[in-house]
Amino acid sequence: MTNANNASHDPAPRPPQVSEQEDACGAQRVQDRIGRRFDEALGESIRRESGAASLRIIRPGHAYTMEYQGDRINVHIDDNDTITDIGCG
Repeated sequence: MTNANNASHDPAPRPPQVSEQEDACGAQRVQDRIGRRFDEALGESIRRESGAASLRIIRPGHAYTMEYQGDRINVHIDDNDTITDIGCG
């Protein structure tokens, strides 16, 4: 009989690694902004500190182009203007 507490488990998968090519917008440098309330000054500091060519704010329920631009940083915010995700595109 196997004790459930002694059952072997596979280790959790490693998080995906982002190569420099995939992080052309510098999103990895500004991940500490997630959870903060977005305003224009914070948006400008994200764009400047990331080194991205441009900044796009993505709000719930709004339409956006699907065109991928690797040097553009996307800041996703929720209905309360809290940053939920930052990535390239």
